[in-house]
Amino acid sequence: MRIAIVGTGYIGLVAGICLSETGTQVCCIDDDENKINHLKNGHLSIYEPGLEVLFDHNFKNGRLKFTINMNQGFDGADIIFLTQPVPYRKDGSADLKYMLEVAEQIGRHITRYVVIAIKCSVPVGTAEKVRSSIFRHYQGPFDVISNPEFLCEGHAVECFMKAEQIIIGTNSERAKKVMKELYEPFVRHENPILFMDLHSAELTKYVANAFLATKNSFMNEVANLCEELDADINEVKKGMNSDERIGKHFLSRGTSDGESCLQKDIKALMHTAWKMNNELKILEAVSEVNANQHHYFLKKMLRHFDNLQGKHFAVWGIACKSETVDIREAPALSLIKLLLEKGATISAFDPVALPNVSKIMGDKIQLAGSFYDCLDNADALIITTEWDEFKTPDFDYMITLMNEPVIFDRCNLFELPLMEEKGFYYYSIGRSLVNQLNLVL
Repeated sequence: MRIAIVGTGYIGLVAGICLSETGTQVCCIDDDENKINHLKNGHLSIYEPGLEVLFDHNFKNGRLKFTINMNQGFDGADIIFLTQPVPYRKDGSADLKYMLEVAEQIGRHITRYVVIAIKCSVPVGTAEKVRSSIFRHYQGPFDVISNPEFLCEGHAVECFMKAEQIIIGTNSERAKKVMKELYEPFVRHENPILFMDLHSAELTKYVANAFLATKNSFMNEVANLCEELDADINEVKKGMNSDERIGKHFLSRGTSDGESCLQKDIKALMHTAWKMNNELKILEAVSEVNANQHHYFLKKMLRHFDNLQGKHFAVWGIACKSETVDIREAPALSLIKLLLEKGATISAFDPVALPNVSKIMGDKIQLAGSFYDCLDNADALIITTEWDEFKTPDFDYMITLMNEPVIFDRCNLFELPLMEEKGFYYYSIGRSLVNQLNLVL
């Protein structure tokens, strides 16, 4: 089987590399010539644990190819995956312009039956629009299906290779047969391929992400309440995790805005409902709570310092979560922008995401070479991503580097008694405000 993948971003590269691991011939297509040349030279353009090993193995064995030429990439393909990012407007509506342009290119090129699989998050009805764009140029046999991806950043290889479920939206028996053959090696652990209609498959991805964001939002509010009630969010989560009706996923912190796609998909789902004259009031509240969480954290800083003008903050971690370079919708960036507006200066460190941070922030902040370099002359440290290397630092050395021993920790990496012993003013999330204020007093 031969596969073409349009888009060499997060979804496209992970899918292409993992599919090639089963012996499938994969050609990845992108209009970014620099990125394609980088990949052609054997250099992976994203970071995911375990992905580089698979990339090297399959690239050297000729199962992975890269091109900027769509017609060349489509040649001989049995399945064409559409994985390119879909820009979303402020109102949550999707801009399908680029996807439909690709669809027209497909229609001009194909001469035999092909399955076109939409793998990114798109509004209900997108598959029909793609089909219409192809049909204007090619009236032969083909199928457009929905095959939404459910990768978890930081665990993407495991998610793909041992998928909990694979969703295929189509009523075509021919397309079902092709996709079942493709995914058969990935469902040998008895996890299912779920076939359903197109609209249900397109909607499932949005609904799943919206539900995860709702769990996250709920835990944000519970964490804030814990502080006022002299309770500990970590203990509350232990009790919740033990209840199999609830499960432990997306209760890990209750302090972040979630993965990058969650907020985007909430807005898209609300826009879809709005077009149908429906309201999703729960999701409106979810979006508001998560969007305002960094303002709640900023209040802790203002409580300690009163005025942030001229203060210098060290930031550990910019990526949305550990084990990824993704900084889209990263809580750290929202917080950094607020601090800059207050007149503060920033020195930041992230183990893998700094190149992406530089593209967005430019010279507005200083990027440090290590997490200790980041602390030089800092009035406080802010921890925003739960990287393992941050978990057991040399606290005595940290105090010698900082102007003041102050830590604002969104990840709850350290225990309160340890921070008191080490002499830090320590502010965490969802743990007793009484204990935290005692440190300051």
